[in-house]
This record gives sequence, structure tokens and C-alpha cells, in this order.
Amino acid sequence: MKTLTAMGILMLASACVSVVPPPPGPPPGGGSCNAAGGQGLVGRAASSQLGTEALRLTGARDLRWIPPGGMVTMDYRPDRLNIETDAQNRVRTIRCG
Repeated sequence: MKTLTAMGILMLASACVSVVPPPPGPPPGGGSCNAAGGQGLVGRAASSQLGTEALRLTGARDLRWIPPGGMVTMDYRPDRLNIETDAQNRVRTIRCG
């Protein structure tokens, strides 16, 4: 019985914990993405070299490849570059977020 009471107290205490979201704005250390710099890569075959070039051209810090029909989170990150590919593994769109 004491175990159940202790577990109940722990569950109630854990319900009081809250998560604080990060402050709005660019991430620490910069890394804002500018997709305009990478638009010349649209139509090319996706590769790790293309990804490296895309990061350099756009100033993004992170890269997310999105295959056809791929599911992605809807969180917006100003330092992330999204590259969508088509069924032939060619770059379809380049956008930030």
C-alpha cells in the first residue's frame, strides 16, 4: 500500500513539471538560412556533395532531405535547409525551415 501511495505522489509531482520552449529568433551562433542561394541546385541529382554545396550556398547549419511522400515535423528552424527530392532522386525544391 505504501508503494502505491509513493507512486501516486510521484505521479502528481511529475505532472507539475513544465517544458519551457526556446526563445524565438535565430539559434545561438547564427546560421540563418537563405534558400535563394541554393536554387541553382534544383533539378540536379541528390548526393552528399550536393548537400554540402547547398549548406554552403544557403548559410544553413542543418540539412533535412525529404523524399517523395516523406513525413516531416512542422517545427520551423531558421537554420535548417529542406531539400525535397522526386522519384528519380533529383532535387525538386529547396527551402528553409
